[in-house]
Amino acid sequence: MTTAAIPAPVGRRDWLLDENPASRRQAAWGQRYRGWLAFRENPLAFWGAVVALLMAVASVLAPVLATHDPGAQDLANRLAAPSAAHWLGTDELGRDIYSRLLYGGRVTLGMVVAVVVLVAPLGLLVGTVAGYMGGLFDRVLMRITDVFMAFPRLILALAFVAALKPGLESAVIAIALTAWPPYARLARAETLTIRNNDFIAAVRVQGAGPWRIITRHVMPLCLSSLVVRVTLDMSSIILTAAGLGFLGLGAQPPSPEWGAMIATGRRFLLEQWWVPVVPGLAIFAASLAFNLLGDGMRDLLDPKQR
Repeated sequence: MTTAAIPAPVGRRDWLLDENPASRRQAAWGQRYRGWLAFRENPLAFWGAVVALLMAVASVLAPVLATHDPGAQDLANRLAAPSAAHWLGTDELGRDIYSRLLYGGRVTLGMVVAVVVLVAPLGLLVGTVAGYMGGLFDRVLMRITDVFMAFPRLILALAFVAALKPGLESAVIAIALTAWPPYARLARAETLTIRNNDFIAAVRVQGAGPWRIITRHVMPLCLSSLVVRVTLDMSSIILTAAGLGFLGLGAQPPSPEWGAMIATGRRFLLEQWWVPVVPGLAIFAASLAFNLLGDGMRDLLDPKQR
C-alpha cells in the first residue's frame, strides 16, 4: 500500500514571492516584501535610511545615552578637547558637546517631524480639493499657493518669526507656513490625472459626493508621491530649522539646538574646531541621509522611475 507524498511546507519567502497569491493579505505582504528587496538593492538609499534611523533613535534615547547633563556648566573645563571624560569635547561654558548633540537632535529632528505633520496633510488637502473641484476653488487656492511660492523659503520664514517672536514654536509655524505649497502643487497635479478615470466616474454614479471621493479615493492615490516629496524635503527643512537657530530665531538658550550650537561656537573655529564642527557634521549627516533615503523612495514608489 502506497501513501501519497506530502508536499513540503512552503517557506515564508516563497509565500511572499508567490506570483499567484491566494488572498489579498498575501498579495499585500508580497508587494511590501518586493518593495523591501528593491529598496535593499540600492545601497545609498539603504544606508541613508540606516543613518536617519540611528540618529532618530539616538535622539529619542538621549537621556540614556548622554554622559552629562546637557545644561551643566563647568567653567574650569571650558573648551576642553575630546577626551575619555568628554567624548566630543566641551563648549565655551564647559558643557559636554556629545550630550548637547544628542539633546539637540531631539530639538532639530523634532522640529522636522512637527513641520511634516503640519504641512503634509495641509498640502494634500489643498491640492486635492483644487484639482478635483476645479473652477473657482482651483483658481483661488492655487493663487494663494503661488503667493507663498514667490518668496524664498528662508526669507519668508524669517519674516514670519519676526512677526511672531523668536522661539521653537514660532520657528515650527514659520517653516510650516512656507513649506506646504510644493505639496499642494504636487497633489493637484496627481489629482488632475485621477479625477477623470473610469473608477472615479463609477463611484460618482453610485452616489458618492465630492468630499467622499476626495478623501476615500483621490487622497490615497496621491500618498506615494507625497511620501517621496516629504522625504526629499526633510533635508531642506533641517537646514531651514538650523538656519533659524543659527540666527537666534529658533530654539532659545540654554536649549541645545544644532544651528544655535554652531552660532555660539563659530568664533572658536580656528583654535577649538570641535565646538562648531561637531554640530555642523550632524546637520550634514542628517541632510545627506534624508536625501539618499528620498532618492531611494522615489525609485521605489514612482513607476516612472522604474
